[in-house]
Formats: sequence, structure tokens, C-alpha cells
Amino acid sequence: MLKSSLWIKEQAEKFKLIEPFIPKSVRKEVISYGLGPYGYDIRLDHTYKKIKDNLKIIDPHNIKEEFYETLNEEKIIMAPGSCILGKSLEYFKMPKKVLGLVYGKSTYARAGILVNVTPLEPEWSGFLTISISNVSKNSVILYPGQGIAQVIFFESNTPPFFSYKDLNGKYNEQKDITISKI
Repeated sequence: MLKSSLWIKEQAEKFKLIEPFIPKSVRKEVISYGLGPYGYDIRLDHTYKKIKDNLKIIDPHNIKEEFYETLNEEKIIMAPGSCILGKSLEYFKMPKKVLGLVYGKSTYARAGILVNVTPLEPEWSGFLTISISNVSKNSVILYPGQGIAQVIFFESNTPPFFSYKDLNGKYNEQKDITISKI
């Protein structure tokens, strides 16, 4: 079942579902973030990773840290056709019967920015690594500290046979932007 703001607030305050937790929707003169009616708008951190320009091909089976440069900026200017890895300002601690789905903010989507994050699996915890792509023909500015995506939570009636933690998931408890692991 889809979870409401009441459930999200309770889980955040009692069980640290989201830290830091903003118990309202912050909207004035920013791309919104914080608690919404049926989700939580996460914020983008200032630090991000950009794939170096000298690579001719990228093989997901052979990704190395040296393929990236790590940057920290007050405003991130994304060139047309570029892709970066960002990080959420919020840390998540998912319950065993809950799955989180992440969707990009419409403000950015209307400018050609697509956000991709895999589901927040049951019993996964950590900061989100966020893939952000500029599919437009123009440069687009991203605003760290403001909303980048929304997480929607679903709870099952029954626990899964196994959780992400049970599988010793390779991205569990990530503290930094994490590149692909095989």
C-alpha cells in the first residue's frame, strides 16, 4: 500500500527512515524539498562525480574510480548530453516490508534533466547515489541543497523472503557517491 505523509513522518521520527528529516514541504523560492502528501522530496548534495572526457567507451563490468573526477560546487552546470553521479543529502534506513521508488522533479524534467535511482530495497540503508542526465540541447543549472527527486514508499502486507541486507547487498550503507560494482 502507498504510504502517506503521516506514515513517513512517524517512521522518520521514531525509526530514522530519513535523516535529516524536514517535516514540511519547503517551497518558497527553491525547487521544493521535504515532506509531501505521499512522498518525500530529497535534496542534492554539492559533491558529485563526473566521467572524465577522455574516455572513448565505458564498460559497466570495468568501472574504475579514476574514470571520474569529484567536484563540489554551489551550482552545477550540466552540459548538453552530459551525465553525473550525485548524492542525496538524506540518509535512508528502509524497513523490511517497505520499498521506495524515486522519481525526478518535474521542474528539472521540463528543462531536460532526467533523474535515475534504483529502488530503495527492503532493509537497504545509505545515501542515494543519483544518476542525473541532461538530455536537452542546452546547458542546465542544478541547485544543490534543493529538491532533485521524490521518494514514494510502498509497504507490503507480508515481509519478503529475503531483504537487501540478507543478500549482503554491495551498495548497502553507502556513505559516498558509489560507482558501479560487479
